[in-house]
Amino acid sequence: MVFTVSITSQGQISIPAKIRRDLGLKKAGKALIRVENRRMVVEPIGDLLELKGSLKTNKKTLTSSEIHELFAKDIASKKNEESNTGH
Repeated sequence: MVFTVSITSQGQISIPAKIRRDLGLKKAGKALIRVENRRMVVEPIGDLLELKGSLKTNKKTLTSSEIHELFAKDIASKKNEESNTGH
């Protein structure tokens, strides 16, 4: 299956509907893009946590529960700051 797509002046492309359906892509979402042998490969990402391990670091790997807990604490902290400053 081959499609011709346009590239905008901002470097954006639209993925044809047939390809989105075949890959199970939603209208809004994220994808990984890599270059292999001078070709661009696009892979859909279902959830941010699926990126686990894709970035190199020396830090300890967090579990899904730890990530969710830290995220919830951060949101609660920001909400608390907003209520204290009136924003």
